[in-house]
Amino acid sequence: MLTSYAAHFDTPAGYLDFARFGPPSRDALTATARALEASARADHTTVDTLMRAEEAARNTAARLAGTDAQHTVLLPNASTGLFHAALGIREGVVLVPRADFPANHYPWHRAADLGRATPRWIDPAPGAGVTADLVRAALTDDVVALSVSAVDFRTGFRADLAALREAIGPDRLLIVDAIQSFGVTQLPWDAADVVVTGGQKWLRAGWSTGFATLSDRALESLEPVLTGWTGVEDAGLFDGTEHPPAPDARRWSITNLSPVTAAAFAAALDLVERHTVTAIEAAISARIAELAEVVKEYGGRVLSPTEPARRAGILSFTMPEHDPSLVAKALHAEDVTPTVRTDSLRLSPHASTPQETSERVAAALSSLGR
Repeated sequence: MLTSYAAHFDTPAGYLDFARFGPPSRDALTATARALEASARADHTTVDTLMRAEEAARNTAARLAGTDAQHTVLLPNASTGLFHAALGIREGVVLVPRADFPANHYPWHRAADLGRATPRWIDPAPGAGVTADLVRAALTDDVVALSVSAVDFRTGFRADLAALREAIGPDRLLIVDAIQSFGVTQLPWDAADVVVTGGQKWLRAGWSTGFATLSDRALESLEPVLTGWTGVEDAGLFDGTEHPPAPDARRWSITNLSPVTAAAFAAALDLVERHTVTAIEAAISARIAELAEVVKEYGGRVLSPTEPARRAGILSFTMPEHDPSLVAKALHAEDVTPTVRTDSLRLSPHASTPQETSERVAAALSSLGR
């Protein structure tokens, strides 16, 4: 456990479902309350003052992603960014993993329905994830982009973004869904042309938070189909004419976001930046290693990659001869919160997860034998 980081949270020790939702910090709660309180006492300065939280969040997100504010835009969720990317490709084939989370499927279905980009589904080997070799085998001249999750939501497989960039070459777009990795996994984000993420999971900012970064290549090639009134030049000039899209990542803005959620997002991102992704990742990795040993000790079958360099903060497993629902019941009895699937269970700790959590999981799994 990263003690200095953990001190900002009140999350129960047995909570192991960060891949689904990350309970926010007291910092984020305080920022939310202050913004709401200020809005309740509104005067001529209130709106402009509250809107400054968006700038703070965007600047911190940009630094964490290794870029700048001109290449970064706040979004209400990751899906909005994926739709921007999918509808922005005029034509061509986009490689998409069939096993990816559906958020990376539906934008491409809709793009194909509109006669724009067409998805070509690729199938990683079970537990292997999307590799450079798999991508190379699927490449043809009509492929214009690869859209992939940085970390697989099922197994925690960590994609090698640098290798994927090398595989597709410099002229195709690399679109990355970072929702299972950003803020807790060190990855070369600059290898991607588009990085999208939401803040409600590992960033622990609450719902309706997120952002995207766009490379110069993405800004040049992606058509700004969904640009709204806040994403254009001279957005504050209401002259009844259509304004051109903003020259930078602001062109992905559709309308004003909530300054209340922006305040929470800014606080959450600041917490990550202060404690560093490196330290957070190391704490999570240590806890994952402990949990993997516990699962194997009690006869479980680990579905996630065994090599630390290839896995992130997700540990998926099964208990042979035990239905996942019954395993979940045993975990719940020890106040442990997993993700429960029909065919497996998923444990996803954070840097605030204490060592005693592994002991609770051990007690739960040992009870299955009784």
